[in-house]
Amino acid sequence: MKVLKLSTQLHKWIALVVGLQVLFWVGGGLVMTAIPIETVRGEHRAVDLKPSPLELGALPALSEIARRAGVAPVQAELHTTPRGAAWTLKPASGEPVVVSAATGRPFGPMSAADASAFAKGAYKGEARVSGAVLLETAPEETGRTGPLWRVDFADREKTSFYLSPDTGEVMTRRSGVWRIFDFFWRLHVMDWNDGEDFNHPLIIITTALTLSIVISGFILLWIRISRDLKMVRAARRREP
Repeated sequence: MKVLKLSTQLHKWIALVVGLQVLFWVGGGLVMTAIPIETVRGEHRAVDLKPSPLELGALPALSEIARRAGVAPVQAELHTTPRGAAWTLKPASGEPVVVSAATGRPFGPMSAADASAFAKGAYKGEARVSGAVLLETAPEETGRTGPLWRVDFADREKTSFYLSPDTGEVMTRRSGVWRIFDFFWRLHVMDWNDGEDFNHPLIIITTALTLSIVISGFILLWIRISRDLKMVRAARRREP
């Protein structure tokens, strides 16, 4: 009886403490499994762009590009972009430098019309561009730093494309669906700041308490089943 009383008290009070979070876990898990991850990532709104082959013979050598850019790179990547071929030069310290592969100089400023055209070219759908704005600081939802162009589309998901102000490339896609998913993800991992840390002490403690609810629940179930079985056996022995 002492075990029954202790298990009942633990089960009841701990359930009151963590019950709401358990609801968030289950509800958030349902939402996150019900929405296809491709929809969350906006892949259904992304055109499968085929990059153009690079005309290497017409481009200056990397050494000349680095000299013009004033960078001593420890890593260099050449790739095509909506604004032409570009080198991304990573120095030993500091941020990578993006320059035109034709001139070795940074690309010029990009207008709202340019950003809208580049985003529209990467967008799959018939929705019109509803706005384009250069953000000096990347929003938290992008997971990036520095300035970005944000181009919004008037579709039902409220899709936004974030573009590099240097090359016009789509760096990330966000939508109302992504924001709903992100909201439930933060509830799920109990990191209401940025949703990046799912090993923090609060979730570990809450998970341990939830485990104690499950264990005490099994104890209560076993005790009640045993008691019911004893009552059934006693009733059978009393039968004539």
